[in-house]
Amino acid sequence: MDPDICTGKPCIRGIRFPVSSLLAYLSSGMTYDGLLSEFPFLERDDMFDALSFSSEMLHDTFFPLHKAA
Repeated sequence: MDPDICTGKPCIRGIRFPVSSLLAYLSSGMTYDGLLSEFPFLERDDMFDALSFSSEMLHDTFFPLHKAA
């Protein structure tokens, strides 16, 4: 994360491609091969690194649950 790149959002290998964008493409159903074809500057390991990063960010995060009324 660099405040001078994408306003400090986590990016892939320091290039101007936010992790959140890569995850959004994957969650929309785009395949790894589709991403690599659409964005030739990405590498297969970038996708695994983004998934690993997001998993680590959520691992120790507490989400309070409220009972429905």
